[in-house]
Amino acid sequence: MNTVISTMQNWVSQVIVKYNFCPFARQEVESNSIHYFVSQAISHDDAVMDMLEQCSELNHEPERETTLVIFDKGFSNFDDFLDLVDLANALLVAQGFEGTYQIATFHPDYVFADSDEHDAANYTNRAPYPTLHLIREESMAQALVEYDDPEQIPENNIRLARRKGEAFWLHLLQQCHKAK
Repeated sequence: MNTVISTMQNWVSQVIVKYNFCPFARQEVESNSIHYFVSQAISHDDAVMDMLEQCSELNHEPERETTLVIFDKGFSNFDDFLDLVDLANALLVAQGFEGTYQIATFHPDYVFADSDEHDAANYTNRAPYPTLHLIREESMAQALVEYDDPEQIPENNIRLARRKGEAFWLHLLQQCHKAK
């Protein structure tokens, strides 16, 4: 599990923060307020139960700003992961976490709808492992108020990803597994 966590920490530092895919991540890395939870779940039911448990922990751990629920054993198939995402979002609402948390999604084979699988823009949501990122909505709303032109974040990320190209991002993602 420590290898999975260190790989994801490398990804957050070497991809998300370094290339500013999320302009709010650096502060959370520096304040050590990102919780990395490795789920052993391989079924959708177990996976969403782990996610809901992490939501409850966020409720009781205010020093945790955000949690990455990482699946190192399950959901390697992207379509299977998308089914998990749908179920996770539905249960977030059903369990009363809507408006408190939102989910961002990452996967090694992430492909945006109507996008070619080789489009470098997909790397804005590619990670070493299938991951549900639990984000505090109140914190995100505050960060967006303080950020100039937040609507441009996705477009800027796509432009950067395409400018660097698929081979660059693939190599960088592979390096996250090797860095210590």
